[in-house]
Amino acid sequence: MAARQDTIWEQFLAPVVRLFIDEEELRRYARSIDWEKESDRFRRPEVKVPVYYSSQNFHGIKGGYLNSGAAVSYDPITQYVLLPNETLVRQGLLERIRVKPSRIIDLGCGTGSTTLMLKQAFPQAEVIGLDLSPYMLVRAEDKAKTAGLAIKWLHGNAEETKLPAASFDLVTISLLFHETPAEVTQAILQESFRLLKAGGEAIVLDGNQQTLRHLDWLNNVFEEPYIREFAQGNLDVWMGKAGFAAVQTDDVWLVNQVTRGIKPLMQETGDRRQETEEDMVITEEWIPAPGY
Repeated sequence: MAARQDTIWEQFLAPVVRLFIDEEELRRYARSIDWEKESDRFRRPEVKVPVYYSSQNFHGIKGGYLNSGAAVSYDPITQYVLLPNETLVRQGLLERIRVKPSRIIDLGCGTGSTTLMLKQAFPQAEVIGLDLSPYMLVRAEDKAKTAGLAIKWLHGNAEETKLPAASFDLVTISLLFHETPAEVTQAILQESFRLLKAGGEAIVLDGNQQTLRHLDWLNNVFEEPYIREFAQGNLDVWMGKAGFAAVQTDDVWLVNQVTRGIKPLMQETGDRRQETEEDMVITEEWIPAPGY
């Protein structure tokens, strides 16, 4: 992991975290994979990486997530950043699911930690993880194979997935929006709304906006380029603007929050009308896009 040496992370936090991480084991794992060859299996040339993603350092890591070092180091570090426990925090998302999904998409899935939990919770469902970094998808696929879980991994942009409308029962987004500008967050929520069937759910896990707003020093620690913009916003309002109904946000261990919204059965299309059966039909013969 190539990190800037002048960051708060490198100066103060990394030395502490490294006491608990087997760095030699990480190096062995990193050397065991041909990252360029494996990432090419996922990389889709039609997917354009946006400037906000490619031009920034996330968590103080040079080059953000578009490198194999980030894919290797993300999980060992995240387990110490998500307090009090990474699994408990991610479980907070699963506990708010009310639908019984047959098709799930996890947008901005990263190394697939939440995606794997979704497949374990709903083994009969088709589960898809989508991310902009093919390197992260290599790591996610490896974790899924080790766990014996059949998950589809897709290189794509959550703002415009190119997937069919109304084709999912559940859209999840974990720890993504504090890393995106507000206008991108809104675009992803609009895309989530489009992807959902009527009555489907979107559930977002991220940092607690009120906590981040009032404890600005946390924003310095996390060293995310867009985290202050996220902290000053209101995810309930953003989801409402995207069309979601019954939006509710709950605290998860004070530092995080989970926001849930439903795609209503009634929609505004000039005149209010009930969606027709034709609007809601999803073909079982759906064939995914090339590279899927």
